[in-house]
Amino acid sequence: MQDTMSLEDMKTYKGRQNVPKDFDEFWNNNIENLPSTPKFELIPKDFNLPNVNCFELRFEGTNGGSIYSKCVFPKSIKKVPVVFNFHGYMGQSSDWSVLLQYCAAGLGVVAMDVRGQSGKSNDNSNYSGNTVKGHVVRGAIDGRDNLFFKDVYLDVYQLVEIIAGQPFVDENKLSSYGGSQGGALSIVAAALNPRIKLTIAIYPFLSDFKRILELGDQSEPYDEFFRYFKFSDPFHTTEEKILNTLSYIDIKNMAHRIKHPVKLITGLEDNVCFPSTQFAMFNRLNCDKEMFTLPEYGHEDLHVHVNDYVMNWLSGSNIEIKTQI
Repeated sequence: MQDTMSLEDMKTYKGRQNVPKDFDEFWNNNIENLPSTPKFELIPKDFNLPNVNCFELRFEGTNGGSIYSKCVFPKSIKKVPVVFNFHGYMGQSSDWSVLLQYCAAGLGVVAMDVRGQSGKSNDNSNYSGNTVKGHVVRGAIDGRDNLFFKDVYLDVYQLVEIIAGQPFVDENKLSSYGGSQGGALSIVAAALNPRIKLTIAIYPFLSDFKRILELGDQSEPYDEFFRYFKFSDPFHTTEEKILNTLSYIDIKNMAHRIKHPVKLITGLEDNVCFPSTQFAMFNRLNCDKEMFTLPEYGHEDLHVHVNDYVMNWLSGSNIEIKTQI
């Protein structure tokens, strides 16, 4: 199934719900309540590579989470620009060998394993309600403070703070990048932590939940959202409450907080993270922004040319695409 909204309508569409009035207060208070100096370990990883430093980073997340990240930095640069690379839903960070490509471009890279998914980060929280499958609605019946993704977003904030504080990192050259869930977290990184100076998001997840309900259950990542109503509330008596709670992790509601450039890549055939939900976030951005649409692509790996553009953007090359929206 394709998105039912026309491309022309998408260009002005801003989503089905408004930002909660206390949205910024909620996130600012959560950030203020984090420890000023998170407990972390940066452990050298010896791959016998002459030009690269590799580390495993572990730190304490909120609600007892234990967060793991891979870190790779070129040795030849005294103050390293760093890319925060976030992975897709249910996955884990890229292999060390894949991360080495960033060093060839003069960049460091930090790749976090999202807690409770396939990597080495652990989520030790307790949740009420349906926890059979997935994380989107996990904790939602107990309110916004108990949302699984609330803690993931705070993990992202703390990760940026830890890395920015390292003496070999150029804290003025930090960027965020990822696809799907990783695209969402790259947006979150920029929205919650102004240290991020450039964001590249590919078909981001977790946007415009009301619109997703309208479009129906088309893919596994959002299946749990529909399972909640099917098995826990078939008459949708709690729909408004659940949507209001999820609005605090809806990335379109994060958009107004971002002050630095954002580049968004969207496949118009995407039936996992529907294009209209991505436009809802993009159209709320008040920063320098560019959107690039791929008419033949869905929610899939991108062709090599697109990846080349992304790497050039991250490394600071001024590359233009004439077909941008």
